[in-house]
Amino acid sequence: MKNNQRLVALDVMRGLTIAGMILVNTPGTWSYVYAPLQHARWNGLTPTDVIFPFFLFMMGVSMYISLKKCSFHLSSHLLMKIIRRSLILFLIGTAIYALATFLDTLRDACRQPGFEGNPWKEAFASLPGTRIPGVLQRLGVCYGIGSIIVLTCRHRYIPHLAGGILAGYFLILLFGNGFVHSPENILSVVDRTLFGDNMINDGGIDPEGALSTLPSIAQVLIGFCIGKICIETPDMREKLNKIFLYGSLMLIVGWLFSYGCPLNKRVWTPSFVLVTCGFACLLLGILIWYIDLRKVYKQTWTFEVFGVNPLFCYVLSEVLAILVDYLPLHSATLHERFYSGFLSNCFGDNEWTSFLYAFSLLCSVWLIGVLLYKKKIYIKI
Repeated sequence: MKNNQRLVALDVMRGLTIAGMILVNTPGTWSYVYAPLQHARWNGLTPTDVIFPFFLFMMGVSMYISLKKCSFHLSSHLLMKIIRRSLILFLIGTAIYALATFLDTLRDACRQPGFEGNPWKEAFASLPGTRIPGVLQRLGVCYGIGSIIVLTCRHRYIPHLAGGILAGYFLILLFGNGFVHSPENILSVVDRTLFGDNMINDGGIDPEGALSTLPSIAQVLIGFCIGKICIETPDMREKLNKIFLYGSLMLIVGWLFSYGCPLNKRVWTPSFVLVTCGFACLLLGILIWYIDLRKVYKQTWTFEVFGVNPLFCYVLSEVLAILVDYLPLHSATLHERFYSGFLSNCFGDNEWTSFLYAFSLLCSVWLIGVLLYKKKIYIKI
């Protein structure tokens, strides 16, 4: 199997994940959202819950492909490159939250009758309250730590290291009230200590909090191991057999483990890691079979558009969503005009209309992505 063909399957899977992220994050109204597009309230698993862990898993697969080019040798130049990428991801994520915080405060001040003071000054003053943990921030941390691990550790020990991280994290949860949705949860204690008010406070637990980053790193390492199978196993059928075998094993073990360690995305429990890695393995195997074994490419390019520029498409969707939510400042926002003034008038205020709004934003990002795809422009950091 050719390397570029193999990457097509990974690009398509990334594209599916990015499309899912956009649909989940940008409904017309949070009052009406289809059940599969919602996160589980606490314990449990929905299709939405697997999107972010899929991306972490694919980061691990891509990590093997990219670092193999330098023979997994940690040079000072490579180390600086890893640190730079991690910091850029973290800063982009923080900048997105800062933009939302700034515009939210500015719009409230501009629309508040009799507001005394300078709205712009008020908006700038709100920036220290920007949320610190987040999706891109976690990706940056996991990429940095994961890369250093795989460059300094013998690869045959990485599965054991991933298992050790999950076992250690389980003990932390077990003895730290980690399965309880309350401020006494060890995750809540750590997050409130580190971030204070600069976090999503749902029972004091941020979904991308500090301690739950540990099992996310294990997720990346598992993806790295699967990436090694994809690259180093020349026979296609043997490759698929291994991917489906390990995927099925992780799915079964994670499901059985969930009886003592509930599936929980917010806590990122070890059972959640195993089950989502299992699903990710199976999906990757299906895509490799469909694209590389059956040689079917034309039907997948729609998702390749997102997959070849995943960071750009995700950031663009977040920025667009923020801008249409808060602008213009002194009148009905673009969101209100399009959703309430047009879509809900035509189709009513319901789940379908809310989904249609998210799909419209998805198509807008896709059209911009197509221009880059056609010109073979790939934006990387």
